[in-house]
Amino acid sequence: MIILGLDPGTAIVGWGVIDTGARHDVSKAKCLAYNCIITDKGLRDAQRLLAIANGVEALLQEHKPDLVAVEKLFFTNNQKTAMTVSQARGVLLLIAERFGVPIVEYNPMEIKLALTGYGRAEKKQIQEMIKLILHLETIPKPDDAADALAIAVTAAQTIRSLPSR
Repeated sequence: MIILGLDPGTAIVGWGVIDTGARHDVSKAKCLAYNCIITDKGLRDAQRLLAIANGVEALLQEHKPDLVAVEKLFFTNNQKTAMTVSQARGVLLLIAERFGVPIVEYNPMEIKLALTGYGRAEKKQIQEMIKLILHLETIPKPDDAADALAIAVTAAQTIRSLPSR
């Protein structure tokens, strides 16, 4: 099963693709690719969202995932940031739905709990677990890409079969 993890943002969308194999064995999961979609801060919001949409479409076409896992928003004191991230998150969900790929969503505490057994784990602990689970030599950089891989691994660990469409 190929899973595309997405960490939403307006400036940066982290992404990571993992393959759990035909038997959906998380212990044998492989990291296929990871990186970020970066938008130019000089662009209008609509242009940034279009760039994100185009980037996610390209990822879906290239990797043909069986599942897309997206991080849910958590509450923040900065309402402006929450609004723009919500817009980007909406684009991610829309494009995945348009491609007909099943979607699962996780909040940060669920991701931390799935990877470390502790819902308040530090970012460094999550990154170390991603390195171990995916048999990587180093912690993925940038952090947004590592977060996206964490979302993908969480999906791999928590689902038994694809969500019904």
